Amino acid sequence: MTKKTSFQDVLDTLLDSKKSIPQGHLKLYSDLDPKSLQLFLDAWRNVPLNRKHLLLDKLAEHFEEDTLVSYEEIGRALLNDADAEVRVGALRLLAESEDPKLVEKILDIFLIDSETAPRLAALHLLGEFLLLGEYEKINEKFEREIEDALISVIRSEDNPDLRRRALEILAFSSREEAPALIESAFDRADPAWVASALRAMGHSQDERWNGEVIDKLLDEEPPVKAAAVEAAGMLAISESVPILIQILDDEEQEDAAIAAAIWSLSQIGGDEARTYLVGLADQTDDEELSDFLEEAIENLDFMEDLNKFDFFALDDDDEFEDEDEE
Repeated sequence: MTKKTSFQDVLDTLLDSKKSIPQGHLKLYSDLDPKSLQLFLDAWRNVPLNRKHLLLDKLAEHFEEDTLVSYEEIGRALLNDADAEVRVGALRLLAESEDPKLVEKILDIFLIDSETAPRLAALHLLGEFLLLGEYEKINEKFEREIEDALISVIRSEDNPDLRRRALEILAFSSREEAPALIESAFDRADPAWVASALRAMGHSQDERWNGEVIDKLLDEEPPVKAAAVEAAGMLAISESVPILIQILDDEEQEDAAIAAAIWSLSQIGGDEARTYLVGLADQTDDEELSDFLEEAIENLDFMEDLNKFDFFALDDDDEFEDEDEE
């Protein structure tokens, strides 16, 4: 009879650097009660740093693969860890949290952490909370605090990469300052800023930027072109389809540009995009590309079904309006 693994067994294995961390142990770190969390933290003090990094990487990977696990308790508990990489790992474990109580701590990390990596990881989470605010799932107070923090960093003399990423995240909001900040970044000579402006345009879901995006689809700077291709998909710009196909027909294109163009076609949809993607899938002998094309076609199906649903919902609303008028 196989002995059931206890949480203490899991911790003993974690503390023994000579032992590998079994895949089967990962689920036992999920949904820790207060007593188990305290046992974990007591053991954590004695875990070698490289072992800590290994566990957090494994938990993050397992978290992405298994929708039934939650490591939120561990993530919360390690946000104040002395090691920057541990703080990054903790933030990764909070990727699906919708608890507004976390916003203040994440803002602290974003604004005042001594290392750039945790600040970037915190920025990603702030983007998720910002979207929750746009969908009215968190208090408007938290949404405003996040926007204020993003704008302060964008306008600062801080790390340029952090400022650019903050601009991309701010674009998810309806903050009135966002369009001017995007336009200012787009007008810079630095391709990195132009690329971030294009991603921000895509995140904004605002068709006012369609012309700027189309103009950059064949840009000579690869990062700018790639960002424009991504934005064309996010904005579902139907006029960009022939250009995206032209990009895919260019045998000298980089893999990243090819992947971005394929996915953007799946987001835009339409007969021309579908015909091209299906034809490409039939012709390719590359197994990895074939799998990605299959995902893209599934996404195209999903987007078209979603659009049909929205159309019928709109028709129903119109009928109700007509009845009200009568």
